[in-house]
Amino acid sequence: MRTVDDLAGALGLGKDEVAPAGPSVGKVAVRAVRGRASGPRRGKLVLVSAMTPTRHGEGKTVTTIGLADGLRRRGVSAVACLRQPSLGPVFGVKGGATGGGRATVEPSTEINFGFTGDIHAVAAAHNLLAALADNHVYHGNALGIDPTRYLWNRTLDAEDRALRRIVVGDGVPKQVAYPSAFVIAAASEVMAILALAGGYEELRSRLDRILVGFARDGRPIRASDLQAGGAMAALLRHALEPNLVQTAEGTPALVHAGPFGNLAHGTCSRLAIQLALATSDYAVVEAGFATELGAEKFVDIVTPTLGVDVDAAVLVVTQRGLRVQGGASDEESGRPAPAALERGLANLEQHLDNLAALGAATTVALNRFPGDSAEEAERVRAFCREKGVEAVDSRGFEQGAAGTVELAAAVERSAALGKRTRPLYAPGTPLSRQIELIATRLYGADAADERPEAQEGRARLEAIGEVDGPVCMAKTPLSLSDDPKKLNRPRGFRVSVHRYARAAGAGFTVAFLGSIEAMPGLPAHPASETIAIGPDGEITGAR
Repeated sequence: MRTVDDLAGALGLGKDEVAPAGPSVGKVAVRAVRGRASGPRRGKLVLVSAMTPTRHGEGKTVTTIGLADGLRRRGVSAVACLRQPSLGPVFGVKGGATGGGRATVEPSTEINFGFTGDIHAVAAAHNLLAALADNHVYHGNALGIDPTRYLWNRTLDAEDRALRRIVVGDGVPKQVAYPSAFVIAAASEVMAILALAGGYEELRSRLDRILVGFARDGRPIRASDLQAGGAMAALLRHALEPNLVQTAEGTPALVHAGPFGNLAHGTCSRLAIQLALATSDYAVVEAGFATELGAEKFVDIVTPTLGVDVDAAVLVVTQRGLRVQGGASDEESGRPAPAALERGLANLEQHLDNLAALGAATTVALNRFPGDSAEEAERVRAFCREKGVEAVDSRGFEQGAAGTVELAAAVERSAALGKRTRPLYAPGTPLSRQIELIATRLYGADAADERPEAQEGRARLEAIGEVDGPVCMAKTPLSLSDDPKKLNRPRGFRVSVHRYARAAGAGFTVAFLGSIEAMPGLPAHPASETIAIGPDGEITGAR
């Protein structure tokens, strides 16, 4: 393991710009990032997305890490830019989010289990605002807040479906009981703000803009009305600093912020990406879930904030995933099934079309698993050639950098083409038109409908001028549609917006499609059942 000072030196950072935050972990000062980001851009931006995933995931994190290692093996500098793992998935279905095999970020156990406390700070800031709002009502309610029209809820970093619907204030003197909810911390607007803020002043201004609810006379109530922004920003002071770690092969990595890709915009922090671009030849950034979620949001929400477009995209594909999309069962997907894989190529085609619609120069990374078939791999490569896209085997899990050098070379060729991504819609495009474009062009839907509750919610937001900016689509990641049971490349369907949530500080409007929930639930046998602690304090059984 390289020391923090060594990692900092590799990025041209001084010792006074990186504070140790545990063994082989450093916190990079915000001033250091802003100083370098204000200069000329050095690196190229590589976005890693994927086909529609199975419940196991298809290996975006492994590929992101392996690609950064492969680029470094080829003699160029690279930084892997990843989101922080949420404890909810760590203890639920997914397990950890630090890669696997020989393509990991380290120290993986620390990163998976709390890390530098950033997510806890997000939860504290979020819940402080909720407490301040209720406290204001308790002490006379000078703002005239209507507790039945609160938009702000509570949060925690755990999967607990019992908290999706709660009642607050029952039995409290001078408190009106009202319905509320918990969301997982990765879905908190505070997490989105942390990921999009470019410095402390912007952090404070974004927090102040948070829409808490409405007064009895219909006026919007914001965090600034409760004088909450300053204290919230204070709680997030160190959380705003990017976390510097390394891959198992010693490549610098920035693991910072953790918005979910199905509920929020799904990528690491703006500051982390800016630092990587300013200090290395390649910033390799993972975006949550598939192209119609993470990649779309990265291009439509993140790149306008960055002021930088994507130079090259990597689409992670697996034979297992293609077989599932082609109708193979979970058990059958682990062994050759040429007919199912052939049918599943339609899903791959949609994702290639999606990246083309976003203007990306794309390389397909065929992430290899032990049960893969050489014949099926060649069929995938041939299909990609027919589409004018290069497909390269990626073996970072089993071989580390040696298994991703070919992929790294292909990405370098792709990035050298000079193509740039472009948002799917222009600034000022009406909200309903944004949703229609995303649904029809990237999902393959015939149209997007609004339920009455969504129509009413949009009307309320329009009345207070809160529909500006991009839309953030919240939907299942298991289908191109809003129905997780519709696999492959569905046709002849419509999507339905159930409700809207305004993230005024983040600067976007969340459109909830289908039955997506902001508080996930645990499976029948969560990953936590196998996790324990040994006699020396080491954590065992983590996936």
